Amino acid sequence: MQLQTDLLQEARRQAEICNACRYCEGYCSVFPALHAERAFSDGALTQLANLCHNCRGCFYACQYTAPHEFDLNLPQALANVRQESWEDLAFPRAAGKAFQKNGVLIAVAAVLGFALLFWAARASGSQGGEGFYAVLSHNAMVAIFLPAFLFPLVSIGVSLRRYWRRVEAGPFSAAHLVVAVKQAAHMKDLKGGHGDGCNFEDEDRFSHARRLAHQAVMYGFLPCFAATSVATLMHYALAMPAPYGLLSLPKLLGVSGGLLLVLGCAGMIRLKLRSDRALGARGAFGGEIAFVGLLGVVGFSGLVLFALGQTAAMPLLLALHLGAVLAFFLLMPFTKMAHGFYRLAALAVNARN
Repeated sequence: MQLQTDLLQEARRQAEICNACRYCEGYCSVFPALHAERAFSDGALTQLANLCHNCRGCFYACQYTAPHEFDLNLPQALANVRQESWEDLAFPRAAGKAFQKNGVLIAVAAVLGFALLFWAARASGSQGGEGFYAVLSHNAMVAIFLPAFLFPLVSIGVSLRRYWRRVEAGPFSAAHLVVAVKQAAHMKDLKGGHGDGCNFEDEDRFSHARRLAHQAVMYGFLPCFAATSVATLMHYALAMPAPYGLLSLPKLLGVSGGLLLVLGCAGMIRLKLRSDRALGARGAFGGEIAFVGLLGVVGFSGLVLFALGQTAAMPLLLALHLGAVLAFFLLMPFTKMAHGFYRLAALAVNARN
C-alpha cells in the first residue's frame, strides 16, 4: 500500500521550489538533505518528512507562502506525508489508521476497559502478597504485561523494516546510530538554525518551550521505564520483591520520572492548543492529543497511586494505573510515540548519507 499520490505530489512540488530557492539552507537537518537531491522519489520524500520536526521556522521565513502563487506550506506538506507514512508503515496497518481517526475515543475506551478488567480480576489476585500484590499477584502481572511489552517491540520492528525499505537505505554502522542518538537526545532540530528555538506556538516568535517539553517527556519516560527494569532486576536477581521504600532506586526513578512526564505532557498539550493547525498534518490533531494525554495519564495515575497507595482507594487507583499502562503499551505502535523511532531511523539514514 502506497502513500496517497496527491500528498506526495504536493510535497514534491514544494520540495522542488525549496530546492531552487535555498533560502532556508541552515534551518534544520531537512534542508541540507533536501538540497542534496536532484529528483524527489517517494522514498526521498518520506525520509525528508520524518527528518522534519515541524518547528515551522521555514514557513515564517518563506517569501513564497500564500498569497504568493507558489502557496508554499512545507511544514504541512511534510507533516501530511509523515502522518500517512506512519499509518501506511504501521503493523498492522488497519490499527494505525483507526487510531489516527479516533484516537481520543480509542485511548479512553482502552484505559477504562482495561481498568475494569483489572478491577474484576482483583478478587482472584490476592494470594497473601504485600502492597500491590495483595490486589493482583506478581505472576498475574507478569502474564499480562510481558506480552503487552513484547508486542510493541515486534510491531515497531516490522514498521522500521518497512521504513528502511521505503527510503531505500542501505546498511548503516554503529557510528551512524550514535550520531542519530546524540541529535535526538539534544533535540538539535528543535533549537532552530540559529539556536533561538522554533516557531511552533506563536507565529514567528522564537521559543525553546517545545524543545523543553519534549525533553521533559523523554527524560521523564526513561526513568519510569528504568524504575520498572530495576525493580524487575531486584525481584529476580537479588531476591528483593516489592514493595520498596521511599528512598529505594525504583521509587526515586519512578517519582522523578513521573513528575517530569506529567509536566512535559501538560506543556505539550498547552503548546498544541496554541499552535496553528494549518501548519500540521490534516486530521492528526485528535490522535496527537490522545497520545500525549494517554502518556500524561500514565504518569499522573502513577504519582497519585504513590501518594495514596496506603489508603482504601489503592485497589481502584491501581486498576486505573495498570489500565493506562496496558493501554499505552498496546497502542504505542499506532500513536505518535512511534515517531521517536521513525525520527531516530531518519536521523541514522541522514548521518549515513
